[in-house]
Amino acid sequence: MPTDAMLKGYRILDLSQYLAGPMITRLLAEMGPEIIKVELAPDGDPSRGLAYIVDGRSSVYVQSNRGKKSVCVDWGTEAGLAVIRDLVAEVDVVIENFANGVLHRRALNYEALRKINPELIMVSISAYGETSPWADRPGFDGVIQATSGLMHMTGDPEGPPSMVGFAIADNSTAVHGFAALGYALLHRERTGEGQHIDIAMADVMFHMQDQLSQYSASKGDFHPNRVGRHHPLYCPIGTYELVDGYGFLLVLQRQWANLAEAMSRPDLVDDPRFATAEARVEHADQLIPLIQEWFLTFKSLDEAVAHCETHHVPFGAVMEPIEAIGHPHFEARNMVRRVEDPFIDDLLVPGTPFKFSAQPERVADPAPLLGEHNREVLGDVLGYSDEQIASLERDSVLRSGQR
Repeated sequence: MPTDAMLKGYRILDLSQYLAGPMITRLLAEMGPEIIKVELAPDGDPSRGLAYIVDGRSSVYVQSNRGKKSVCVDWGTEAGLAVIRDLVAEVDVVIENFANGVLHRRALNYEALRKINPELIMVSISAYGETSPWADRPGFDGVIQATSGLMHMTGDPEGPPSMVGFAIADNSTAVHGFAALGYALLHRERTGEGQHIDIAMADVMFHMQDQLSQYSASKGDFHPNRVGRHHPLYCPIGTYELVDGYGFLLVLQRQWANLAEAMSRPDLVDDPRFATAEARVEHADQLIPLIQEWFLTFKSLDEAVAHCETHHVPFGAVMEPIEAIGHPHFEARNMVRRVEDPFIDDLLVPGTPFKFSAQPERVADPAPLLGEHNREVLGDVLGYSDEQIASLERDSVLRSGQR
């Protein structure tokens, strides 16, 4: 029988802000832990100010912070730091993505926190990690795309490097952090040991580079560069124009005969110009126009996709993200969610990519207001008295109210 939530009973302290860290806890929220998000006074997580803003509410913040409780403290005060340290004693996991040295200066680094909670697991996300000569450099998604080599590989080979049009470094790092945390929890279940996980965004993006082995194997003859519309090492792999859009074709040796059959050109299979993978790359200037001409014979992109599917040819439409709304695949996978929010009506967010058989798919609670759960968390989790909480509010150690 499915369980209610696989991480029910775990408590996570989210000290992160902007995107990469909060996205880890966004994924975790689907699994049912209690997530306490500490936001720094006076304005909280800076993502609260990121577009698109509706009635003072950020859609970015909402998407990344559903299912969390917000506590807003001024950690420039000793009382504020004491609240954070008290919370550390009551949690299983701490997640943070501050610049190098920020937590050390406040005695909130792993070595200090493990003295409070020896079984603590701490996930630290940074641009370049804690052991790099670049450790003190600031870095956000676009900068990481540049320094990891991703940007060099994106765009037209005759043009300048181009950034990927969404936060790929933040998102990918979040998934890596989510995965690493799962194994750290498993290790702790087996040994009772907590640990520190140091994840650099640049490492995550560089880990995706398969061109390094190709460069090495070729003894430098192959120099990785932007590929543009068609892949330089494999043919036919690339983007083709149709009468009403674009599609992407990926054909390797095993699919070559299928494509020839789909094109009603069985003669191409044994044509010496195209019979082998190497020959197709050598004669790409002849093969690509043949395929392009064929694609333009279809009345629509959908017709071309259906025809290729019939012949087991890997081909897909180049879709806009908004085309996922109402699309049969994304609807069937529950990947476009309509979620509740007190300020943004009928908000659409991506669903979770993880479909666990051991628990039903869950929809996390709305994203919190700033400091919405100050009294609940300090009272129920830490056992602070009403007078203690009121005193912290009077001294502006605790803040609340911003959307």
